[in-house]
Amino acid sequence: MKEYVIGLDYGSDSVRAVLIDAVTGTEIEAEVSYYKRWKQRLFCDASENRFRQHPLDLLEGLEATIKAVVSRSGVSSEAVKGICIDTTGSSPIPVTKEGIPLSLTEGFEENPNAMMVLWKDHTAIAEANEINHLARTWGGEDFTKYEGGIYSSEWFWAKILHVVREDEPVKQAAYSWMEHCDWITFALLENVALEDFKRSRCAAGHKAMWHESWGGLPPEEFLEKLDPYLAELRGRLYTETFTSDEVAGHLSAAWAEKLGLSTATKIAVGTFDAHAGAVGAKVEEHTLVRVMGTSTCDISISSPDVVHDKTVRGICGQVDGSVIPGAVGLEAGQSAFGDLLAWFKDVLSWPIDNLVLTSAILSEEQKVQLKEEIEADFIRKLSDAAEAIPHNEAIPVALDWINGRRTPDANQELEAAITNLNMGTRAPHIFKALVNAICFGSKKILDRFDEEGIEIKSVVGIGGVARKSKFIMQSLANTLNVPIKVAASDQAPALGAAVYAAVAAGIYPNVIEASKTLGSDYEAEYLPQEEHLAEYAALMQRYEVLSDFVEKHITKPKKNIKEHV
Repeated sequence: MKEYVIGLDYGSDSVRAVLIDAVTGTEIEAEVSYYKRWKQRLFCDASENRFRQHPLDLLEGLEATIKAVVSRSGVSSEAVKGICIDTTGSSPIPVTKEGIPLSLTEGFEENPNAMMVLWKDHTAIAEANEINHLARTWGGEDFTKYEGGIYSSEWFWAKILHVVREDEPVKQAAYSWMEHCDWITFALLENVALEDFKRSRCAAGHKAMWHESWGGLPPEEFLEKLDPYLAELRGRLYTETFTSDEVAGHLSAAWAEKLGLSTATKIAVGTFDAHAGAVGAKVEEHTLVRVMGTSTCDISISSPDVVHDKTVRGICGQVDGSVIPGAVGLEAGQSAFGDLLAWFKDVLSWPIDNLVLTSAILSEEQKVQLKEEIEADFIRKLSDAAEAIPHNEAIPVALDWINGRRTPDANQELEAAITNLNMGTRAPHIFKALVNAICFGSKKILDRFDEEGIEIKSVVGIGGVARKSKFIMQSLANTLNVPIKVAASDQAPALGAAVYAAVAAGIYPNVIEASKTLGSDYEAEYLPQEEHLAEYAALMQRYEVLSDFVEKHITKPKKNIKEHV
C-alpha cells in the first residue's frame, strides 16, 4: 500500500492542506479555504492594532481542506499515515479545562478577548514593556535572553497579560491558554487530557520564554511580579515541550469520520509556519530561509557547537530543535513586508473604490470586471514602472516599520516614515522607495546575524512575494549582496509540515532525510548585480540615517501601565 501524509498550513487569511506521496514527494492534491469571519474583519480593529480570529474559522477551514484533498485524491483512509499542523504565532487562545476555546462557550461567543489573539495583534505593547523592565531589574535570571533579549508585544505572555487585565470575565473563565498550533493539534486527538498533551517546543521556546536551563517556563516568582494570574496559570500550562517529529496522538473517531480518514492516522506535534517553511525549503546551515508574505519570518539553523552558550541579540529566539531536531533554530523577521506594499495599494485605490467604482455610469457587471482587472495588474504595473525609473533619478527614502519592528531589536512602537519627496515624485517613485525599505530592513537582519557570529552565505525565498515579484527579489539580492534562490512550491510551509508528519509516522528516520525527498526544489535564482551594488549601498546609508533619526527623535513615549514590579 502506498503511504501519504498531510501538511496543514494556517496563514493569516486562509488555511491550506497538501496531500503528499510520502515515497516520491509528489503533491497529490492541495486545497485552500479562506476564513469567512476574518474576511468580514469581525472582532478586529486595525486602528487599535487589534486582530482576533474566531476558532470556528480555523475548524471549518481544517474540515474543508482535508476533506477536499482526501476525497478528490481517492486514496484510502488507511493510506494517510500522518498529519502535522503549522500555524502563525504567537497566536494564543484562552481555553477551558477541557481545552475548548472560550469563544465556543456560552457568554463568550462575540467577545474578541475570548478569540485567538493573532500574531499581528499589537494591543499588548505596554505589557511587553513591563516584561522587559522586570527581566532587567528583578535581580534574577534574564528570561528574555534566548529570545533576543527583548520581549515583544506579538508574543504569548504579553498578550495574555493584556487580555486578562482588560477583561475580568475572560480572566476568570480561562483555565489555560494554548498556542494556535497546539490547540488545533489537541482538537484532533482522541482521549488526551490537557495536562498530558505534548506542547510545541517551537512555540514555547520562541515566544513563551521556555528554556531547559531554568526548568521550562519562567518561575512563579517572576510571573507573580507581573500578575498573580500568570503565576497561577503557569501550573496549568506545561513543563516539557516536544519537537514536531514526535507523535502527539492519534486522530479521534469523530474527526476521522468527518475527514474520511482512519483513527490509525498519527498526529505530529504542532509547529509554526515559518519553521515548517524552512524545512519545506530544505534549510541548511549558513542559509537563511525567508518566508515572504504579509510579514517575513527569517529562519536559519546552527550547530549547537557554534552557538553554544552564546545568545544572539535582538532576534526572535534560538531554540534547540525548533526547526531541525539536534540543531538550534534561529528566528528573525520583519513585522511588515507585503503588508507595506498592500498599504500603499490601498491608499492608491481609494479614489478608484470611492469615485470610479461608485459611478452611476457603470453597470454592476462593469464595476466587478473593472475591479478584477485593476487587482490583477496593480502591483505588476507599479513594479514595471518603478524598475524603469532611471538610476540617476531621485528616489524617496522610506522606512518599513508600518507595523512596528520585529527584528533586529523588537520595538512595536516604531512607525514608518517617508522623506525626500519633491514635485517630481510619482507613485512608482514611492513604490520603489517602499520596496527598497523592505529590502533594507532585511539587510539589517543579515547584518545582525553577521555581527553575532552567525554566517549567512545564501538566502532562500518562499511565499507569494518571492515567486511573483522579480523586481523585489532582484532588489533584495542587490541589497543583501548574496545569491537568493526561490522555492518552486507555493506551499513550502505545508510541505515542511508534511515532512514532520512523515517522520512522526515512521516513514523516514529523521527530518533531514525526509526533507531531501519531500522538500521543494528551486525555480529561480537571483544573483547580485555588480553594477548596482554601490547604488544600493548608498541608498542603504540614507535608510540608516532616517531610521536612526526616527527612532531617537520621533518615536512615541513608551506605553506604560501601573507598575506591578
